[in-house]
Amino acid sequence: MADLQPVRGTRDLIGEDQRRHQHVIDTARRIAVSYGFDEWSTPVFEDTRVFSRTLGETSDVVMKEMYTFDDRGGDSVTLRPEGTAGVCRALVTNGLTQSLPQKVFYAGPMFRYERPQKGRYRQFHQIGLELIGPAEPLADAEVIACGWDILTALGVAGDAVLEINTLGDTESRDAYRAALVEYFTAHKAALSKDSLERLERNPMRILDSKDEGDKRIVAGAPTIHAHLSEAASIFYETLKRHLLRFAVPFVENPQIVRGLDYYGHTAFEFVTGKLGSQGTVMAGGRYNGLVAEMGGPQTPAVGWAAGIERLGMLLEVPPAIAAAVAIIPVGDAAEGAAMDVLQSLRHAGQRAEMAYRGNLKRRLERANRIGARAAVILGEDDLARGVAQVKDLGTGSQEAVPLGEIAAYLSGRARPI
Repeated sequence: MADLQPVRGTRDLIGEDQRRHQHVIDTARRIAVSYGFDEWSTPVFEDTRVFSRTLGETSDVVMKEMYTFDDRGGDSVTLRPEGTAGVCRALVTNGLTQSLPQKVFYAGPMFRYERPQKGRYRQFHQIGLELIGPAEPLADAEVIACGWDILTALGVAGDAVLEINTLGDTESRDAYRAALVEYFTAHKAALSKDSLERLERNPMRILDSKDEGDKRIVAGAPTIHAHLSEAASIFYETLKRHLLRFAVPFVENPQIVRGLDYYGHTAFEFVTGKLGSQGTVMAGGRYNGLVAEMGGPQTPAVGWAAGIERLGMLLEVPPAIAAAVAIIPVGDAAEGAAMDVLQSLRHAGQRAEMAYRGNLKRRLERANRIGARAAVILGEDDLARGVAQVKDLGTGSQEAVPLGEIAAYLSGRARPI
């Protein structure tokens, strides 16, 4: 069994990788709570229709990337490729469409059958926000501002640029669709097979094509701005004013479209140049039709998702692990007292580990190897006096401390490794 390896596109999170991963989630959760978001957890697999009906049959996700299979009961289920559809399904299933707004934060694994690349895996992890209910552009600005504050708290905002665009309302998109059909039909001979299919069903998906030939054609395509309705134009201009008020810097990028069919109005991405071609670290927009697709009422919503792996890679310094206190009993008679000290430290919120075996020298060597900040040495003579020797492994100093005061003593001497 020694040759078994993780499945291609997956990886183990151990040590520094896990600390980076958890730091992203903990930081995002803390900022999201300050904005009034509650955390939801939805199943990692759903009825396939949750995704195939809502993500759009012409999207890359549905066409190429979903992990879909029939279970033993013959039902088609899909490992979730993204989080928004499941949140909206949960909103309807749990009868929450009459209790709006709902402000949702989530974190967890997603699954797409993609070619593994730097920062991209087949099992990957995302954090995300969904603000469901408000139709006003202020909601879009608030969601984006929360994302910006998360990036700032992680210390990576300086490496990211917010790019925004509008996808307009239905009237705008109908007019834009006609313009795109005319433009891409003129370049039909050069389009990829996938884009030829999209030309017939949803030409805006061509703008999101990864094919290099398609990209060259897309570069000259018309933008939606000339086709915006008055209402859509006002919405977009108001959004930009709100972002300025929130002190969130941005640039406009008319080529941004979302790769899923339920988006309209706002589309945005936070991008970085530090991760090569996988430069998008957070992306989202407004989706006013998705809840209705799940069987609920027409409900406005806006949200984003961010890749935990990519954000973790941007962290300049990995999160520090708390320095431990090593408990070292000398002689069998000291073991019971060592266990009492061990638990008193843990109950005081300090990281403490027992040095299980070996002589005093070897146990101290192990304490240094694990980066312990102090060692509590319990010998028979000291125990008879009701004390233990507490050794500062940074300075080498050592003091006798009453057994009942060790936790308080070490709290006063706490220092980073």
